[in-house]
Amino acid sequence: MSVDYSVISIGTLSHNRLWGETAAVRAAHATTILVSEEDRMILVDPSLPAPVLSARLGERTGKAVKDITDVFCTTLRPAHRRGVEAFASARWWCNEMELETYRSRLEELASSAGRLDAQQAAAVEADLKLLRRFGPAPEKFTRGIDLYPLAGPSVGSAGLLLAQAASTILVAGDAALTAEHVQRGIVWEGSSDTQAAVRSLQDILEVADVIIPGHDNLMLSPARWM
Repeated sequence: MSVDYSVISIGTLSHNRLWGETAAVRAAHATTILVSEEDRMILVDPSLPAPVLSARLGERTGKAVKDITDVFCTTLRPAHRRGVEAFASARWWCNEMELETYRSRLEELASSAGRLDAQQAAAVEADLKLLRRFGPAPEKFTRGIDLYPLAGPSVGSAGLLLAQAASTILVAGDAALTAEHVQRGIVWEGSSDTQAAVRSLQDILEVADVIIPGHDNLMLSPARWM
């Protein structure tokens, strides 16, 4: 069997500095992809609220929430996992470095609960509980689906590399923010490590024939198709 993929929902940024926007003008959400091979159906970045995401999944693929075997988050930023709890029967995955870093940050916040108000402390505890459901992603999900670390946007951000007979597809998350960012060679201004983010974007351009950005529709790699 070959790797199949479908765009479930095209993401967007809360504000896009390339458009002259300096403050939030819309609700941010990540691009959500369904990737499948063999007996695995992997939903990447379940960003929309659960009822909306469930409807989009049916509209785009004819699949239901119960059909999803795995959820993979390219980063643990909240915009990339907003609807994850709808997939209670699936296995949840994230790159190990991202998982450890995010958990450590939350535990540090929880230990300083005296400096948090009740609402903030409850939010931290809820996030820690959610993170316990995630496991460290394997290096290889199936024969044609591989974990692909793309550090920079966050410490442990990672994508999925999909191997097809005639092309290589990279689900890039925030390492390729939008098509316009990729075409102009610009990384996300909120990256935790800008230099690492630049290296990751260069890596994407070298490896991928098709790029699926974190907040835009899929695109042909400018490096391959110019």
